[in-house]
Amino acid sequence: MKLKKILMSAALLAGCLTASAQQPQATEAKPCEAFAPHWYVQAQIGGQYTLGEVKFSDLLSGNLQFAGGYNFTPVWGLRLALDTWQSKGGTDLGYLGLGTQTWKYNFIAPTLDVTCDLTNWIYGYKADRICNFGLLAGLGANIGWNNDDAAAVRNLIFATGGTAMDPAHTMSLLWDGTKTRFVGRFGAYLDFKVSRRVALGLELNCNATSDHYNSKKAGNADWYFNALAGVKVRLGKLAPKKAPEPIVVEKIVEKIVEKPVEVPVVKEPETPKRETLRRDIFFTLRGSEVSRTEMTKVEDVVAYMNKYPEAKVSVTGYADKGTGNPRLNVGYAQRRADVITNMLVNKFGISRSRIISDSKGDTVQPYEQNDLNRVTICICE
Repeated sequence: MKLKKILMSAALLAGCLTASAQQPQATEAKPCEAFAPHWYVQAQIGGQYTLGEVKFSDLLSGNLQFAGGYNFTPVWGLRLALDTWQSKGGTDLGYLGLGTQTWKYNFIAPTLDVTCDLTNWIYGYKADRICNFGLLAGLGANIGWNNDDAAAVRNLIFATGGTAMDPAHTMSLLWDGTKTRFVGRFGAYLDFKVSRRVALGLELNCNATSDHYNSKKAGNADWYFNALAGVKVRLGKLAPKKAPEPIVVEKIVEKIVEKPVEVPVVKEPETPKRETLRRDIFFTLRGSEVSRTEMTKVEDVVAYMNKYPEAKVSVTGYADKGTGNPRLNVGYAQRRADVITNMLVNKFGISRSRIISDSKGDTVQPYEQNDLNRVTICICE
């Protein structure tokens, strides 16, 4: 029952953290920092609860964890963690007049963990984001030693007429010396960035190992839970901040070369060549609605099309590759192209035959900065 309560609490915490998502990123062009794969080191301190049948407070002990890891992408990474200090066991010997008895033992548990940054996965990478939430899972070994306290409790049971096999406090799995067992881990973490290199973090992880761990036979895996707080330091060079490339509008410049003639010739007036017009209409994350600031660009396109009745406009929708997946991004890009096309036809009366509509999904990225690729590009000529 205690295990169920703990797992439900962890799930509730994860749900609350996920619900506190950052608002969609602005589409204005601002200096940004591209993601660069990097190493990091981490040190944490906290407490451990070893699941058992006595009071919660009787099974609390200190915990330390040291780790080094590598983030391959904004979402995925690997971490080698070293968890250590102390675990506890306990049993109620009230029927023998001995009350509650507890014992402690030392352990060290190296694990290889896979980390998944859910914030970057869902909302896209953003270098200056303050808070990131993620999950982790791993496998390793639990090495225990110094289990003399448990042996002393079993001897006390024998001395008062009890047996180690009594169902109330079964200690038939007592071990001594140094024992190594497999351990599995899953958990969640929350990092708060304080600088480009340093983040403060919280972590809650659950660990399962063999039934022998606390010397008592329960017929199921033994569990211990760690709540940790610490600091994470990024290593290596930081990616330089850079400004997005400006939008370039190509212009056609007319050059008139005059040649002397002996006899003046009356020429028909030439129709001046029209300039090409390009307008990039940006959208919010997963959005396809045109904001007030972007509506002025649509009006520029309409003015051009009304000025030049023979002109045509190509409307091409895009989605950013750093968010979502290709299947979803095809839909985002198509909706961004459709909303501009429908607005030109239905709201401003531009003939559909003068519009060439297309969608590139995330297969083409017009901009190097990820967020600027949530765009519909209109080119009139």
